[in-house]
Amino acid sequence: MLTTPFEEYFTAVADDRKEAMANLRAQIEANLPAGFEAMMNYGMPSWVVPHSLYPDGYHVNPELPLPFLSLASQRSHIAIYHMGLYADPALMAWFVGEYPKYSRLKLNMGKSCIRFKNPRRVPFELIGQLCSKMTPDRWVSIYEKRVRP
Repeated sequence: MLTTPFEEYFTAVADDRKEAMANLRAQIEANLPAGFEAMMNYGMPSWVVPHSLYPDGYHVNPELPLPFLSLASQRSHIAIYHMGLYADPALMAWFVGEYPKYSRLKLNMGKSCIRFKNPRRVPFELIGQLCSKMTPDRWVSIYEKRVRP
């Protein structure tokens, strides 16, 4: 059976992170609104707005589709890169406000990156809710107003 680079990424994840990565993938795929497409992007499993929905693509490299969300097993943590958090202050406020309801750990994040050092302490349900909150059309609208130069 042939596997794709997307599938190979999850197969190659360290054993102590396989379950968390599989659960995150399941939450993402179950909750992202229709229209996003899964692909490898910048070496990570990603969900993007395809050129069929947004022909302009990513302003940094228009040949690439518009990135939205990526998942990575980094050296010291699992990372979720959610571009909507960076670009939508209301979504960021919602997430920061909800996080303590799902975890006792301090929120570890950057502009669009949420980091989890302990794969057994990922708030999967909250990540699923986060994924459900933005459609491809809404992301394109926000991207064109706030991100794209």
